[in-house]
Amino acid sequence: MAVEAIAKEAEIIKPRNDKREYRRIVLPNNLQVLLISDPETDKCSTSMDVRVGSFSDPDGLEGLAHFLEHMLFYASEKYPLEDSYSKYITEHGGSTNAFTASEHTNYYFDVNPDCFEEALDRFAQFFIKPLMSADATTREIKAVDSENQKNLLADVWRMNQLQKHLSVKDHPFHKFSTGNWDTLDVRPKERGLDTRQELLRFYNENYSANLMHLVVYSKDSLEKSENMVRSKFQEIRNTDRSSISFTGQPCDSESLQILVKAVPIKQGHKLRFVWPVTPGIRHYEEGPSRYLGHLIGHEGEGSLFFILKKLGWATSLSAGESDWTCEFAFFKVVIDLTDAGHDHFEDIVALLFKYIQLLQQSGPSQWIFDELAAICETSFHYQDKIRPIDYVVNVAFHMQFYPPRDWLVASSLPSKFNPKIIQSALEELSPYNVRIFWESTKFEGLTDSTEPWYGTAYSVERLAGSTIQQWIEKAPKENLHLPVPNVFIPTDLSLKTVSEPIKLPVLLRKTPYSRLWYKPDTAFSTPKAFVKIDFNCPFSGSSPESEVLTEIFTRLLMDYLNEYAYDAQIAGLYYGITNTDFGFQVTVVGYNHKLKILLETVIQQIAKFEVKPERFAVIKELVTKEYQNLKFQQPYQQAMYNCSLVLQDQTWPWTDELEILPHLDVENLAKFYPLMLSRTFLECYVAGNLEPKEAESIIQHIEDVFFKAPNPVSQAMFASQFMTNRIVKLERGINYVYSAEGLNPSDENSALVHYIQVHQDDFKLNVKLQLFALIAKQPAFHQLRSVEQLGYITVLMQRNDSGIRGVQFIIQSNVKGPGQIDLRVESFLKMFEIKLYEMSSDEFKSNVNTLIEMKLEKHKNLREESGFYWREISDGTLKFDRRECEVAALKQLTQQELIDFFNEHIQCGAPGKKSMSVRVYGSAHSSEFEADKSLTAETEFVQIEDIFSFRRSRPLYGSLRGCFGHMKL
Repeated sequence: MAVEAIAKEAEIIKPRNDKREYRRIVLPNNLQVLLISDPETDKCSTSMDVRVGSFSDPDGLEGLAHFLEHMLFYASEKYPLEDSYSKYITEHGGSTNAFTASEHTNYYFDVNPDCFEEALDRFAQFFIKPLMSADATTREIKAVDSENQKNLLADVWRMNQLQKHLSVKDHPFHKFSTGNWDTLDVRPKERGLDTRQELLRFYNENYSANLMHLVVYSKDSLEKSENMVRSKFQEIRNTDRSSISFTGQPCDSESLQILVKAVPIKQGHKLRFVWPVTPGIRHYEEGPSRYLGHLIGHEGEGSLFFILKKLGWATSLSAGESDWTCEFAFFKVVIDLTDAGHDHFEDIVALLFKYIQLLQQSGPSQWIFDELAAICETSFHYQDKIRPIDYVVNVAFHMQFYPPRDWLVASSLPSKFNPKIIQSALEELSPYNVRIFWESTKFEGLTDSTEPWYGTAYSVERLAGSTIQQWIEKAPKENLHLPVPNVFIPTDLSLKTVSEPIKLPVLLRKTPYSRLWYKPDTAFSTPKAFVKIDFNCPFSGSSPESEVLTEIFTRLLMDYLNEYAYDAQIAGLYYGITNTDFGFQVTVVGYNHKLKILLETVIQQIAKFEVKPERFAVIKELVTKEYQNLKFQQPYQQAMYNCSLVLQDQTWPWTDELEILPHLDVENLAKFYPLMLSRTFLECYVAGNLEPKEAESIIQHIEDVFFKAPNPVSQAMFASQFMTNRIVKLERGINYVYSAEGLNPSDENSALVHYIQVHQDDFKLNVKLQLFALIAKQPAFHQLRSVEQLGYITVLMQRNDSGIRGVQFIIQSNVKGPGQIDLRVESFLKMFEIKLYEMSSDEFKSNVNTLIEMKLEKHKNLREESGFYWREISDGTLKFDRRECEVAALKQLTQQELIDFFNEHIQCGAPGKKSMSVRVYGSAHSSEFEADKSLTAETEFVQIEDIFSFRRSRPLYGSLRGCFGHMKL
């Protein structure tokens, strides 16, 4: 394989189109560092990966490693002011976070370049002399507990822990890793342990420089970065701690050949096949797991999924290695089942093993490996640039496991075809080596055990390998076969020359049927394109029925195209068909070489759409379960949904849509489809490595198919039919409240969305709002989350509903009800008012400059850039130079103007303020629901009793969308 562009220093393999410079250094304390110099970056970023994770938790102190990760953020000896690190990062345009995995913990941040050195110094102190005060320790245990509370009713966490629970008890994989109040406070106290002392001991014993890997991504030269890193990180202690390795396997003979029936929270059925396998990292250049995942997870004709789908038994399938370390790994196949699939459990198990037998008998194939290697190589060398903060986290993790030359590559470039290694990996996927986890709500009341940490009901049966062999012999006689060569692999990766640099989208073409916006690639130099076709259909969102039928229609289209388009997806060409409030849209993004072929097939499928009864039944069942499962959303998500439902005119509640779903049939969709497309307008955006003529020909072809055929599917829309997006205008000086009980009685958590509506899109007002949000974000988090410990989810963020701007506090809590949280938000705003008045002019200017730098940050890749411009098109604002205009407005802004803005729109009790509290009451606070409602009636709040009566009674903002019917070129 031709691997080019090897960085001379330390021989680090990098992509051909990567202009960044790399250097590996090792400090005297044995800290390994990768320096990355990117003069073009708008953000500097750092990640520290420490080779200690939850597997190292002492017995009886489950979650200690995760708790330590939380605690390091608080303060250090050099910077003792609590939360000053996060405050500094946020005030200088950055973000910061961390996560704890089984064998490592990762800390990371990004920040504006001019503040990078101080941010790096603050960050380094985590690993030199952190302060872990007793007060902060007690408070932060509550945050860990709140984090665990939000996971208790999430199936992904429950099933993951069940797999751990049913493994060898003395292997660390068996442990509960996140921790809670019980494991970090109650139980240690019962044993006479001081959690803080245990925390300090854990830190001192495990956080050694020789177990750390650091990535520093900056605008500076490598020399300057090296000097900076040496001065700031050399003080980290090196205790020469041996690299912690957990030998042995998490599964023994007792925990293999088992069938586990488990009861999930959500409606539906799922099968998980789990095999303990040799870790793929040991053979990452041969890529056995990638090869097997590619074939077992394939969705083309003859694949396992193709057959299961054809039989109406499955709606999705994935396969690949997970939960790996250097000592053990699991290969998993996960299948989402239909109701019929649930009834054919034995057949599905048999078909999977039949396909594995087919792979074993046919043997590893050189051409399949070579094709996969070619796809991986193209993907590596033409990869999109991503945010530095994401990049450094990935690379720091790789540094723990791969030699320096492969720190950027990791296992993404399989290059050595070794049939023996692949065959050996295949042999591990045996009926005698499997654990099958079968999840279904149909098992409710039929289980005999309960997992202790999450309360998942389950039962275990022995499942002899010989039994599976008997099922295989009786399996349905279906034609399983290997995939054919992939015709979508791009071979023309040349770049089109742009005659004149177009910096912003231009209106390239307009007809009665469509409008085409075009933007060539002038920034990324990749052979990729982005195409979005938005079908505006007046009949698609006119009722709950039509909205659901549109959704089923788009799902069916994706379903019909799946086998054909799956190869395109593997080859880096992605498509999506999704329903919108105004119709549906088609998006194709990826290598431009064969994009047109895929798009034309998608368009043909839409134009020739027919309803296949057997697939309609499957998709209807899938959509019904998704609607039924909305009641299991997190309470904060329910509050956000309710907020949107109050504000957005002409939207239908999901409960109405669920109610009509059982009554919809094939005939309904067959009649609806021609009506939906009878009148339509195409809003189109084409960007990337395509010339203007190519863009025009794409849209001309689509017009020909829909509007110019002998029996046209569609006609032009009337000017009166153009859709609008209108938002309810709240009344000034009134605080509205909408209260609802949580939809899941088992969920103790409550939530609040405290929304403040400000204005319709206006550059000057936008920047005032953005500046307020920037300045208030970290103080809000610190006060409401760190100090008051209201809940793990505590966010202050901007809100933009179709050009109507505001801010919202989003808080989920199991310790206080929504009414009490609302009082704390009001209290915070009063505290913040003092801070705003006391702000120095230097601090104000610093915040303005931070916001300007954030606005001028360049898009990282074509997809990100296209998303930004598409938002302008879909909202109808069309302000493509928004960032430059808002920067100009910021430069004119005075401190007094910001204070006046706060006093008029945000301040508690301001006569011009428009606010609404959306409250969701969990079971822990259900007694407060009626009490708060009656209390609200006696205060300055106005209760919203019925969303739709309220919506009808309020004036609406004028729509920014739908004004283009007669726009002149």
